[in-house]
Amino acid sequence: MLDLGTVLETVIDSAVEGTVVVDANGIVVFLNKAYEDILDIKREDAIGKHVTEVIDFTRLHVVIRTGIPEIGEIQQIKGRNMIVQRLPILKNDRVIAGVGKVIFRNEEEVQDIIHKLETKVKYYESELKNLFEAKYRFNDILTCSPKMTELKKLAEKVACTNATILIRGESGVGKELFAHAIHKASPRASGPFVRLNCAAIPENLFEAELFGYEGGAFTDAKKSGKIGKFELASGGTIFLDEIGDMPLALQAKTLRSLQEKEIERVGGIRPRKIDIRIIAATNQNLEDMIARNKFREDLYFRLNVVSLAIPPLRERKEDIPLLVGRYLEKSCRDYGSPLKTVQPETMAQLQSYHWPGNIRELQNTVEKMVNLAEDNVLKPADIPKNIRGEHAAFEPFEQKLKNRTADTEKELLSSALSATKGNKKKTALLLGINRSTLYDKLKKYGLRYHH
Repeated sequence: MLDLGTVLETVIDSAVEGTVVVDANGIVVFLNKAYEDILDIKREDAIGKHVTEVIDFTRLHVVIRTGIPEIGEIQQIKGRNMIVQRLPILKNDRVIAGVGKVIFRNEEEVQDIIHKLETKVKYYESELKNLFEAKYRFNDILTCSPKMTELKKLAEKVACTNATILIRGESGVGKELFAHAIHKASPRASGPFVRLNCAAIPENLFEAELFGYEGGAFTDAKKSGKIGKFELASGGTIFLDEIGDMPLALQAKTLRSLQEKEIERVGGIRPRKIDIRIIAATNQNLEDMIARNKFREDLYFRLNVVSLAIPPLRERKEDIPLLVGRYLEKSCRDYGSPLKTVQPETMAQLQSYHWPGNIRELQNTVEKMVNLAEDNVLKPADIPKNIRGEHAAFEPFEQKLKNRTADTEKELLSSALSATKGNKKKTALLLGINRSTLYDKLKKYGLRYHH
């Protein structure tokens, strides 16, 4: 049968920490191999003696008398400072023995542990900083467009304040880029920049993600609880992307948190103060959502203190060469490709496209061209087919309608001119328009009557 006493003694004896056990009178009853080495003594010479006769500057006999443990104390043993702990052993609230352990044999061991801990702390601090740090500045927003230049100036101006900002614009125009830049230029730049995509979180998890939860708040909740995005962002900025997708049921609680500057975790009983700046973004028409009772009007007014409307790429086509240059350089670097150049005809075709996916689509297109081009000069043939116009299915309905209407109008004008042999007065009468309108349309389509 297994002798547990023998097993326990063997385990303690083989431990790397020096261990001594004394009885209620302070008499040594056990000394392990590690402590023998530290004291340079045989255990048989120590057992039966009072602990003060065996170990320099010990206080183990004091701990037995007081019943108060001493942990992490410095003790000089054999001329060296060591880190020790002294623990009373109680039975029925009465001290019956005591255990002394040498945790670290010298200060070098302590310094080594401290160095390892500091290294780990610095690593995790760096990871956290990367996770909750804004990556872009206003210099990263390339533009020569007058409209965008004015928008950048306004954004830089409000960045210095603590105002709540609502960024609006189509998907892919660079709303998050502006949010990063605003935080970087703000007095909160040294604080966290926490992002939350409201469209990416299941509704049943939204509250816990935003406000956090206490341990045991619900089934499968962590025992330690979880900190929410609002608390994580305290002292910095929280970027609520796709705010229009926030569940209606949570909008009231979010509004209260913003007004009171405090949150309450799921399952919590006390409020927690927060100090955050809000930057929200949406590609939806919030006014229309309010009219349809899909978005709270009071939350809208709380968020819409300063509004930044980012124009789509089709309204700032003069920026396309700048953006293509940046993405070309980045893609070539990322894919280990020689730096490529763009033919003027290629750039002209890129500028003539309407870019429904905006800057995100442009970046994706440049990456494709870099990977698929056969040489280092990007030609029109390297442009994806949908952008070259070879697939009309990719053309938006509105643009398709405009183009077909214009073609029909041009054809009617041409037929009327032929029927009247170029007589402008008769042509205008035939079409039911006045002569000035006729002249404008002839000029628009470059039409002249040829005999």
